[in-house]
Amino acid sequence: MSFIRSISGIRATQGDDLTPFTVARYCAAFAQFLPTGSIAIARDGRPSGLWMEYIAAGTFASLGRETHILGVVPTPTAQIYVERESVVAGGIVLTASHNPSEWNGMKFLGGDGVFLDTDENREFWTYLDKPITFPTILRNDTTHLVNNVVERHIEAVTAVLSSAEREQIRNKRYRIAVDAVNAAGSRAIPELLRALGCTPIPLYCDGSGIFPHMPEPVPAHLGALGAAVRENNADFGIAVDPDADRLVLIDEHGIPTNEEMTITLAAASVFSGELPQGFAPICVVNYSTTRAVDAAVLRYGGKVERVPVGEINVVQAMRKNCAVVGGEGSGGVILPYCHYGRDSLVGTALIIRLLARSGGTLSELSASMPQFAMRKTKFPFEGNASDVFARLEAEFSSAELNRDDGVYFNFGTSWLHARASNTEPIIRAIAESPSPDETERLLGIAAKTIAK
Repeated sequence: MSFIRSISGIRATQGDDLTPFTVARYCAAFAQFLPTGSIAIARDGRPSGLWMEYIAAGTFASLGRETHILGVVPTPTAQIYVERESVVAGGIVLTASHNPSEWNGMKFLGGDGVFLDTDENREFWTYLDKPITFPTILRNDTTHLVNNVVERHIEAVTAVLSSAEREQIRNKRYRIAVDAVNAAGSRAIPELLRALGCTPIPLYCDGSGIFPHMPEPVPAHLGALGAAVRENNADFGIAVDPDADRLVLIDEHGIPTNEEMTITLAAASVFSGELPQGFAPICVVNYSTTRAVDAAVLRYGGKVERVPVGEINVVQAMRKNCAVVGGEGSGGVILPYCHYGRDSLVGTALIIRLLARSGGTLSELSASMPQFAMRKTKFPFEGNASDVFARLEAEFSSAELNRDDGVYFNFGTSWLHARASNTEPIIRAIAESPSPDETERLLGIAAKTIAK
């Protein structure tokens, strides 16, 4: 059993680690931390999210807070709602993102719809050990159900496209298979596609929260989606994780594109057109993201900034640099002139726009992007990873070293990044180079060093 608390919120396995007391305790602390105002609650559809929603709403009501219940909606839907509703002081999304079904968790949003940063989390956590003061509650209308948040989200996403671009997409009449792992994207993704004039082919979109396969959208889990693309003669396929902030694509042959291709194509979509006023030609990604993004952005005179893994780290750097786009290689796309959050709906719209603009197929579009050999590995680990990182530093002593996030080794044309996960009890090691053999060599050395 595991309990993980990080800049990404909390995640835990049900039972000893995820209990009603845990949920109530974090909600009470969050209510104390936030300024005056209502609190929004959303969930990704896991069955455990329903009892957690009851506990969260009850806890906030006992503390005199109004709650806005958004139901099963994508995390980015909740982010947009919190950002744009002036009476809402913050929000909680009940999700464990891509973790398996025995996990659930809580993501915490400030009043701007953005996840808490390092300093805010540190302050928030201090309230966990403080006594809670319960006021006298004299009213009953503290819980409000909100029913149209997905529609608002779709309107915000389609608004980033011009009328001419929307018409161009409608004329293509794309047929797109969708695997939402029966979770929060089950309604939102198909409805977005219909709004763009595309025909969705739902595969796992029943909204039950019962995952038909392991929920992380990686190629090993997307065989059924690939088959659905081929069987239905679809133009391509879309896969999202349970809370629908990550996007992975399947080409017209039913073959998964590398998840790193999502941010690469999204960035190319932004930079190949006219940039909106007020934004700089900068793309912000994390250290674990492919260098294909750099090469794609450089084609259009832009540049890339890199930061530690974590959505809030990317958002902070985007705000600081007025960056026009950002994201993470795991399939996350952030478009600031829609909102500051990883958003599979935004990624979908940008990539469909680029596909329509190119006039080709998804496989052709992917092949036109810079190509690198990347592989990601992970090793079970709990505790302090500093000894592991020290051994890696000794092993790769000739490389340029960056310690912003674990250890990042730059070998010139190749790189390796090792870090403790924010969301799982593991150490991740990722390597990339122009050559598959070189990538495997670097990861082989890293694996032996970590295992010592």
